Parts: sequence; C-alpha cells; structure tokens
Amino acid sequence: MTAQPTEDRSDPLVILRDLPEREHEEFLRQYHRAVDAAHDPAGYQQLRRLLRVWSLTAVAARQPGYYEELTAARAGTATTVPVTKAIPDWAERAAAAGTAGDL
Repeated sequence: MTAQPTEDRSDPLVILRDLPEREHEEFLRQYHRAVDAAHDPAGYQQLRRLLRVWSLTAVAARQPGYYEELTAARAGTATTVPVTKAIPDWAERAAAAGTAGDL
C-alpha cells in the first residue's frame, strides 16, 4: 500500500481554487506584493505567512455564516467567549509558551 501525496494547502493555485471568487482580487494583490518582497530573503517568511493565512481563509470562507460572523466581528456585535472559558487550561498553555496568560 502506497501513501497518497497530500495536497499543499499553501500552494497559491490551491488557495485560488478554494477561495470564494469574491476573495480572488484581494488575495492576488497581497500575493503579488509578497512575491515582490520575497526577492529579498527577509521577505520570504512574509510570503510564507501570507500563504498560510490565506489557506486558512480559504477553508473558513467556505463555512456557512462566515461572512455574517466576520461582519458582526467588525461591527463589534459578534458573540464572543473569553479565551479562559473557551480553553480551560489557557493560563497554563500561555505560561508554557512564554506569553501573558491574560491575552
């Protein structure tokens, strides 16, 4: 039995394929800017981060209610839950990661 190759979710073509059409123009604008910056080795990590964020956006934007929740968050009307309630051991995790526990 051979393993099937997994798709690279951060491949720009995969991201474009998976993004809703309404996101294509903004993705391409940011992508081209990041590619230009990546000519400098310091800009390469920025390109990688951008692709990772957009790959996550492509998944999230396909979920029902995504745009409504995004609008509510921007308007300050979204239902929120404190991180300490959503993740009961948050303080311990934050301390282990070396960050402030009250983020």
